[in-house]
Amino acid sequence: MAVNPENLAIIANQAGPLIATVSVASVMGWVITTWLKIKNGYPLESSWGKPLHPNGGGEAMERIRLLSQENAQLRAELGSIKDRMAVLERIATDQPSRLAAEIDALGTKQLN
Repeated sequence: MAVNPENLAIIANQAGPLIATVSVASVMGWVITTWLKIKNGYPLESSWGKPLHPNGGGEAMERIRLLSQENAQLRAELGSIKDRMAVLERIATDQPSRLAAEIDALGTKQLN
């Protein structure tokens, strides 16, 4: 079965813009994906599939150090809040007479 050259030309003229659009969309998708990986610190991949970690330099290390300090401060604050919450739970669940006795004991201890 022979292919008519006129039919090939018609198909090529109609498929050309579609092929160009798909090609541009593919390249733009790859560029955006790579940019998002770099922006969020995910490793890139080499042509052999091995991860390549972008070099963030001193700025990335400084950011990690500051985040680590903030994390430590927040953990200390959370520990303090847990202690306070335990005291409030004990006050709320204890018997009123025992609570009153403890409060009176604290008042007499401060007077002495």
